[in-house]
Amino acid sequence: MKIAVIIPTFNEERFITKTLDSLLSQTIEISQIVIVNDNSTDGTLQIAESYQIKHESIQVFTHQSSAQNIPGSKVINAFNYGLSHINISEFDIICKFDADLIFPDNYIELMISRFSKSVKTGMVAGHCSIEKKGRWELEKGTNPDHIRGALKAYQSECFQEIGGLKSSIGWDTIDEMLARYHGWEVVTIPDLHVKHLKPTGASYNSKAKYLQGEAFFKMRYGWWLTFITAAKTAWNKKQIQLIPDYLKGYKLAQKKNLKPQVTVNQGSFIRSYRWNGIKSKLGF
Repeated sequence: MKIAVIIPTFNEERFITKTLDSLLSQTIEISQIVIVNDNSTDGTLQIAESYQIKHESIQVFTHQSSAQNIPGSKVINAFNYGLSHINISEFDIICKFDADLIFPDNYIELMISRFSKSVKTGMVAGHCSIEKKGRWELEKGTNPDHIRGALKAYQSECFQEIGGLKSSIGWDTIDEMLARYHGWEVVTIPDLHVKHLKPTGASYNSKAKYLQGEAFFKMRYGWWLTFITAAKTAWNKKQIQLIPDYLKGYKLAQKKNLKPQVTVNQGSFIRSYRWNGIKSKLGF
């Protein structure tokens, strides 16, 4: 399979070398690696360009955007900029990887193997692990039916059918739900762990605290599903304040009359999927 990897980067000079070395050391070669330097103010661009000189498979582009890291827009805008520089139809798999990951050398091989098992496999990934007291363990919140935004991989046809990635908070859930809506399988490989050097959410701005509620609105969750999801997240993270923050974000989105990122029918599918998951966990 022919694979394209797009890596949006913003101030990743501490980690990007390890990410690129791990991708270049894969047992199966990656056809094209596109690095998008998104207005970095450190040495990220210089490091990326040094790899471009040495490796024909690597291309580097610079994208100018705000330095503020608001979840869901900055990274996807950079990704889409990189995407515009490749011909999607030439590739079997499109990947969006972060620049703070260390992949095991057989990651691409195992990913391809899983894609090959079924023509309806639309997305595949391993799980992120983080270092705690010298040990690597699964990142908190790891879910077997969810692929972290840091390491997305799409079968090309699936990627095109879902309309690519939405430049919005919640994009990394919307993509999976739309894939399922269109009949694609979303697969995680339980024992395939990737080292995540900068845990999810580590760089989120405090102004983004209401955005998750906005994401639920844009996915047409409805009030009660938003409340239950907020309560579950607050419990898992031991942050009770997340409940009023998420609910306020949902209300603000309603008040602003924001446009949902999914259709009415897609929203109905998403709610049904989520409610069925809740019922299953409750034993119904």
